[in-house]
Amino acid sequence: MSQTENVIFAVVLAIAVAAFLQSVWRLVSFIRLGKPDGRLSGELLRRFWTMLVYAFWQRRVRKETYGWNHFFLFWGFIILFLANGEFVIAGLFPSITFELLGEPIYGALLFLFDVISMIVLVNVAIAFFRRLVLKPAHIEYNSRDGYLILSLIGALMLAFFCLYGSEFASGTMSVAGVMPVTETIFAPLMGSLFGSATPIAARVFWWLHGLIVLSFLNYLPYSKHMHILTAIPNCYARSFEYPATVPREEFKPGARFGVSVVDEFSWKDLLDFTACTECGRCNQNCPATSTGKPLNPRLLVHDGKVNLLTNGSRLLQGNRSEGLMPLIGKTDEHQGTIGEDALWACTTCGACMTNCPVFIEHVPKIIKMRRHLVENEASFPHELAVFFESVEQRSNPWGITPGDRAKWARDLAVPLMSEARCDTLFFVGCAGAFDARNKKVATAVVRALKAAGVQFAILGTEEKCCGDSVRRLGNEYLFERMANTNVELFKKYDVRRIITYCPHCYTTLKHDYHQFGMNMEVRHHSEFLHELLETGRLKLDGDKPVADGKVLYHDSCYLGRYNGLYEEPREVVRRVTGRKPLEMDRRLEKSFCCGAGGGRMWMEEEPEHRINANRVREALGKDADVVAVACPYCMTMFDDGIKDEHAEGRVKVMDIAELVAARLPG
Repeated sequence: MSQTENVIFAVVLAIAVAAFLQSVWRLVSFIRLGKPDGRLSGELLRRFWTMLVYAFWQRRVRKETYGWNHFFLFWGFIILFLANGEFVIAGLFPSITFELLGEPIYGALLFLFDVISMIVLVNVAIAFFRRLVLKPAHIEYNSRDGYLILSLIGALMLAFFCLYGSEFASGTMSVAGVMPVTETIFAPLMGSLFGSATPIAARVFWWLHGLIVLSFLNYLPYSKHMHILTAIPNCYARSFEYPATVPREEFKPGARFGVSVVDEFSWKDLLDFTACTECGRCNQNCPATSTGKPLNPRLLVHDGKVNLLTNGSRLLQGNRSEGLMPLIGKTDEHQGTIGEDALWACTTCGACMTNCPVFIEHVPKIIKMRRHLVENEASFPHELAVFFESVEQRSNPWGITPGDRAKWARDLAVPLMSEARCDTLFFVGCAGAFDARNKKVATAVVRALKAAGVQFAILGTEEKCCGDSVRRLGNEYLFERMANTNVELFKKYDVRRIITYCPHCYTTLKHDYHQFGMNMEVRHHSEFLHELLETGRLKLDGDKPVADGKVLYHDSCYLGRYNGLYEEPREVVRRVTGRKPLEMDRRLEKSFCCGAGGGRMWMEEEPEHRINANRVREALGKDADVVAVACPYCMTMFDDGIKDEHAEGRVKVMDIAELVAARLPG
């Protein structure tokens, strides 16, 4: 390499690195616009380990078949970073190369770089095949950005092979027999193409390789592949609190609530927008997307990124109104703006977050934007006006007289907290107290607890709604009032343990109420019944027949994804029936939502887009006699779906507590 080339390369490199650093600083400045988030305090080792497992080892990425392709591309780049590092240094100081390490090490490195480059090239070809031929619906397979990045990677690998192939053909390589791909394929090819001009070809490919590296470096911060820079820190900054509970709001005169401008998100939210790999796993598992609703989690995050990159410079200058692209709009026709109808389509099932390989938190962002619509704009689906009024005035979604809350237990001799002063509370929930079908489940829970000798009581007419749907729908002001009232009531009776059979009550009391000073034990009936059966406190009647026929189990989103309770309800079914339950095709963390979460229980749904119909048809395909559930919402949605499918005579829906109660002595 001539001295002139050294100087030219140094100038080009300096310009490219300066431009890259400026772009990175711009991106960092945009992310710093976000509100504070104290998640990084403490747990440094745990965060570092998580980063290694999920960002570098790519545990979630590899759960999907195509994830291995990404894994090899990622690690190919990590390893070839050494080769490119040497390339840059040698471009400035030609005498400093890996040859200084000695022939054995130098040869081993060349062998490694050669093989890895071929692996990367093969995986680039697979990626092209996937986009051009397979065309999976959950990714943007015709993205120009995607094709450009893949082309740059492929060109970089080919430039590498052609460079070293030309050097082998011209006899300037100091070692031989260490680069099987280059020496077998590209050296003969370069020799036949360029003949005596191979030394010149080597210089051309050297410059081509260098320009591709520097172009790729500067294109990253402006492409969808900016996640190469941000996904690793995003894994480090993941929430260890699952579900990622939305923060409380400060209610004071003149304040605005929720998020309507992108800088009102937290810095972690903004980092999420830039860290998205656009792999499509969120929308692939989203029940709203799957049933044709306007919500697509991948596009929602993409719109957030576009909005940040478009508005970032103005926001940095303090401009929060003039000329800003709106974050929320009536429709999402324009990139960078999220439609209201998309926000209201979310069931908060968590499938997007559970399957995201880089821990993007979609649901909290949706709730924050819902808060703006509800609390600042009073803009929400018309049926929610009745729901909010019923909960606020009568503390239940149906607006039924609060005095009727304890009628379901009239003949069960269940003690009241006001009389028994017991430290274990059975929190019945609105469905168990007011819904005719779910009253039977509440009764079955009581029978099981009594049979096991558990000392418990209920609040009776003092019990109030936990506020789950209210919070997920964005009415934080009402939720705060409800939460404070409930926490004070629990403290009044010195409650130490709460048992609930509704996963939504369970999640709200266990996680959300921590923000309001509640630290007592909260148990779902599936884990509590499992424990009672395991310890022998709850005994089944061996002479009573088991549940009729084959039992199919459905995972509740708020029980499974939100709380990790997968095996306990299955084990309850196994102990009652004597065999493992049948399984849905979509199960465990990939379970498909019933459609009622996130306040959708109280909203209208068009027949052709009903989530419960999708799930019920999947269940009917399993030819089961009983669908076992562990959630009152799931109970309602399955019952309605089975009626809509005219399958009442084929299958019935039962809560796991009802399966247990059917085999109790007496």
